Amino acid sequence: MTVTSPLVITISRQLGSGGAYVGQMLAKRSGLFYADREIICKAAEQLSALEDVLEAREEKVHSFWQSFLESFAFVVPETYTPPIVAPTDRQLFHAESKIIKTIAKEGSAVIIGRCASQILCDHPNHVSVFLHADTAFRKRRMQELYKVTEDVAERMIHKSDRERSQYIYVFTGSDWNDLTQYDLTLDTGRLEIDKCVDLVLKYVELGRFCECPMH
Repeated sequence: MTVTSPLVITISRQLGSGGAYVGQMLAKRSGLFYADREIICKAAEQLSALEDVLEAREEKVHSFWQSFLESFAFVVPETYTPPIVAPTDRQLFHAESKIIKTIAKEGSAVIIGRCASQILCDHPNHVSVFLHADTAFRKRRMQELYKVTEDVAERMIHKSDRERSQYIYVFTGSDWNDLTQYDLTLDTGRLEIDKCVDLVLKYVELGRFCECPMH
C-alpha cells in the first residue's frame, strides 16, 4: 500500500502533561511543520479579531451571557468607532477547523490541540496521540512553568480539563477522555517526556504511516 497523503501527527493533551514540548520536539526531530500559534494567527486574520482575544476563548464553550457580554467592543464617546462584533465560539471552531484541514492537506505537520484529532479522524495518514499524567505530576509541572502555588495549579488543571472536555463534546460529539479514539496514549508522568517523543517516532516508523517519508 502506498500512502500519498501528508503525514499528520495530532497531539491532544491534558494541561501540564507536556503537550507543547512533545509537539515541538516531534516536529524538530522529524522535520515536520509545527502548527500551534500558526492556527490562532490565521484564525484572527480571517475573523478580523485580535489574537489575544481568540486565544483566551480557545477550547472553551462560553455561556449565553458570557458570549453576549463579550460580543461587543465598547468605546468612550469622544473616540467612538462602530462596535466590533467578536466571533462566536462556533465561528472560531469552524475557522480553526478549515485552517487545520488546509495544513493537513498542504504538507506533513504536527498539530497541537484544537480538536485536530477529531477534525482529521478521516485523514488517511494521521497519527493521533493523547498525552496524560496524574494530577500530582501535572501540578508540579504547572508550578515550575508558571510559578504559581500548588492550589492555583490544581484549579487551573481542573478548569482546563472541564473546559476542553466540554468544548470537544459540543463541537465534535466526541468524549475527550475516550482513549479508544486515539492511536497512541502516553502517560508522561511515568515516562520521561523525551522518551515519549521517541515512542511516537517509533510508532510512526513501525506503522503504516512510515510509507509517507518525513522530511
